[in-house]
Amino acid sequence: MHYPWWYVGGLTAPMLIALIATVHVFVAMYAVGGGIILAAETSRAYKENQRDVLDYLRSHLKFFIWLTVVFGAITGVGIWWTIGLTSPLATEALIHIFVFGWAMEWVFFILEIVSAFMFFYYWGKLDQKTHTTIGWIYGLSAWISLVIITGITSFMLTPGSFIENKQFWSAFFNPQTIPQIFARTGGSLLLASLYIFLHSSIKIKGQEFLRGIERRIAKWATFGAVLTIIGGVLWYVNLPESSKAALEGAASLNILMTLVFLATAVVFIFFYFGSLRGKGLLSPGYAALLFIFGILAVGSSEFVREAVRKPFIIYDYVYGHQIFKNEVNETKKVGFLNYGSWTRPYTLKKFPQLKDENNSIDFNKVDKLNWNDKVEIGKTLFMYHCNDCHAVIGVSGVQSMTRGWPRDIIKTSILEMDKMHYFMPPWSGNENEAELLTDYIQSIQLHHPILSRSGEKKSTQLNSSTKGGSNE
Repeated sequence: MHYPWWYVGGLTAPMLIALIATVHVFVAMYAVGGGIILAAETSRAYKENQRDVLDYLRSHLKFFIWLTVVFGAITGVGIWWTIGLTSPLATEALIHIFVFGWAMEWVFFILEIVSAFMFFYYWGKLDQKTHTTIGWIYGLSAWISLVIITGITSFMLTPGSFIENKQFWSAFFNPQTIPQIFARTGGSLLLASLYIFLHSSIKIKGQEFLRGIERRIAKWATFGAVLTIIGGVLWYVNLPESSKAALEGAASLNILMTLVFLATAVVFIFFYFGSLRGKGLLSPGYAALLFIFGILAVGSSEFVREAVRKPFIIYDYVYGHQIFKNEVNETKKVGFLNYGSWTRPYTLKKFPQLKDENNSIDFNKVDKLNWNDKVEIGKTLFMYHCNDCHAVIGVSGVQSMTRGWPRDIIKTSILEMDKMHYFMPPWSGNENEAELLTDYIQSIQLHHPILSRSGEKKSTQLNSSTKGGSNE
């Protein structure tokens, strides 16, 4: 609320972040796992003088660079662009807390990009030892980038002792850092193996050669699956109590968690029993099917990881509606709109008659406004207090969620939102603002699909309109 808010109708801006970030993760994890696998397999091929394997690895490296360096960079910029517009306070906090971490990340990111291009463009122009060393520089720098980013993103779920001591390293090495490093490293190797399976099944024609690639890569995938399982278990063990409650209480998260485990199990079974221990099944269709299961597992896990932070963006630090946890008492006292460095001047510009001698909003004057003006202020409250999770129509659309609710239920659900739903932030305005938000929700809500046909419902709605307005 200290910044202008970007509303993405239907989808909600945070959901847009989730979509862009998930697409980026599909590529970023391939960059890490693929870098390690390509460096190791290139080193092995040199030692065993396998020219055919080296030729294939070079052809895969070209595909790898186009996807991870070019497309990965575009989606990476996309993430920063969207979080800056949709979660500005949390973004500001992460930048300030992790200045040293971001500096380290940029150093290793530049090293990663330079070594990736050198590894490809100097293929065959350098001696084997130097070329292999450059490959390992790329693989390790990509993995260290993963470690740094994971320390920052895991902090958003469990800040650890940072809230008390405000120390960088306590923020970085929070209870979720090691579990998520295990899970993301394993997931990177697993996902990279799926990319290599898909690419090699299309590019390689000789079955014997293809079978050799399949068995080598299946070993990496199996190792990655083991790391993923270890990390996933540790991740759950170290979840905050509210996050575990969200997992248990939200049907959608239950479905996604089931999908993560089932898809991961399918990929592991086929890698181990079909490709590593079996006679070899690799074909374009087989690779594509496994790739889809892998994408489902990684994508679902990313959505779960983001969702279990609610009602926070940064757990126990920044709420989803862009308020620091320690600011809530003050926002309730002075008013949510008054507290915001953007919302107060915006509201007063549209309704100068509400200004008091301190250049603040005088909520005692709100009763003098007409119904449409009250709805307009309520809309501003909705956009800044509720839009992080709710659209008007679409994702968690308030119009359909409040369908047929009487006015008193709407207002109660606003004032007691954190008590009614533990994954929602506390109401952070005063009671006058709760009335204004109620006005807005009533102006957009739909009729009850059953009770609205009865005389009882009509009577209820008429009574409601006398208390503050109705959408009928």
